Amino acid sequence: MSCRLAAVQMISGPAVAPNLETAARLIAEAAAAGAQLVALPEYFPLIGASDAERLAAREREGEGPIQRFLAETARRHGIWLVGGSLPLFADDPSKLRNTCLVFDPEGRQIARYDKIHLFGFRKGAEAYDEAATIEAGGIPVAFDAPCGHVGLGICYDLRFPELFRALGATDLLVVPAAFTDTTGRAHWELLLRARAVENQCYVLAAAQGGRHPGGRVTHGNSMIVDPWGEIVARMDKGEGVVVAELNPARLAEVRTSLPALQHKKL
Repeated sequence: MSCRLAAVQMISGPAVAPNLETAARLIAEAAAAGAQLVALPEYFPLIGASDAERLAAREREGEGPIQRFLAETARRHGIWLVGGSLPLFADDPSKLRNTCLVFDPEGRQIARYDKIHLFGFRKGAEAYDEAATIEAGGIPVAFDAPCGHVGLGICYDLRFPELFRALGATDLLVVPAAFTDTTGRAHWELLLRARAVENQCYVLAAAQGGRHPGGRVTHGNSMIVDPWGEIVARMDKGEGVVVAELNPARLAEVRTSLPALQHKKL
């Protein structure tokens, strides 16, 4: 039986409350379109905040307004909700964890993934160093849902195929992201399609997409890619929802005609 997927694309700002309102509206739109599993983008509750503001927004696992919003929204719509990412407390009190939490249709948290690979980039005046304020996770995470066996990654993780191979055979990879427009134009589509092809699975990528308060531009292009690497749904910039079906027959067709996962030696 097919499973309807949705990626929510946002242009989040530095204040949590209005971002939650936007997320609520777009999740409702996805649910109305029949989505059974909905993914939010990386840092959907806040982008563009200062380091101090991001640290102030940290929550402890199981507590806080962002997590209550995710649990209540999943329960209200009866969906599996992959909560993009949000800041949680780290072991180092001066840092945070960039964490993806997953909630089932009853509003129960059933998975937690802490971003493992931390983005570093410098080109001209554009520079990022996530390791300065973020504490890396260390455990690959997957969970089981009606859509099958689902693996998680966040943004920069997309450049590290060994992370997704460590999950074993997955039917779906969910990748919340806030790719910069510079790196996104060069590599975003390429990387998403590569992860789909090499793992012979669907990829659901929910992105930040536009010009944020403060001037940062994210690439957007939220998309759903099938196991042959074909893009089945996509949007460019702006707020919105991307919806498509995960078709088990398509998974079986690809894996039967080209049984690469069975041929893997290492």
